[in-house]
Amino acid sequence: MIKIAVVGASGRMGQTIIEAIQQNNQVTLGVTLNQGDELALVVDQFDVLIDFTRPVATLGYLAICAKAGKKMVIGTTGFSEEELTQLENFALKTPIVFAPNMSVGVSLTLKLLDMAAKVIGAEADIEIVEAHHRHKVDAPSGTALKMGEVVANALGRDLSTCAVYGRAGIEEPRDRQTIGFSTIRGGDVVGEHTVSFFMEGERVEITHKASSRMTFANGAVRAAIWLDGVSAEQGLYSMKNVLDL
Repeated sequence: MIKIAVVGASGRMGQTIIEAIQQNNQVTLGVTLNQGDELALVVDQFDVLIDFTRPVATLGYLAICAKAGKKMVIGTTGFSEEELTQLENFALKTPIVFAPNMSVGVSLTLKLLDMAAKVIGAEADIEIVEAHHRHKVDAPSGTALKMGEVVANALGRDLSTCAVYGRAGIEEPRDRQTIGFSTIRGGDVVGEHTVSFFMEGERVEITHKASSRMTFANGAVRAAIWLDGVSAEQGLYSMKNVLDL
């Protein structure tokens, strides 16, 4: 039985992950921790750590897991480029599944976006709109950025140079080479993402809507089960690897 540790256990996502673990007969809850608890004292009580907290906390947990030879599933978003580099360096020491969205449906959506971008992206104006609950602190969402990255890569573009985050103050026609992002925050929206390809005379939209955090929690548990079977002592993986897409 795979023993899983959950950090941020008292939060909304943490509670949902605990519920998902309890509903899965392939795993068991090894330990739960909240902010301020000392992970290093309980590393012998779990095989895989699931973390949906904040970047600074995640990197701290990674340092402990890498030293103890423990694997991690990371759903944390909002990393800076420097923090992502640190995460990649930790993956040289211990296996990690890192995904801004653990949903199986989102993973499929990313595959569809790659296909759509390759077929129609060069002739389209591309806009990404995402909506989340009022408590979400990073914007655009990690999922929206991942969608933009997939589309940009399919078109041979660099998202860091072609992304447009809001159009206030831009007084010129839209550049077709750009990828636009719009963010909505309000109420209790779990997560909604739409990528629109605007062409002359028609529009293609690919949308994913999450109505429950359980979809992310189940995906994270699925990733932990997959990761437990990885024999390598290092590696940075995504849900694409987990789902064999």
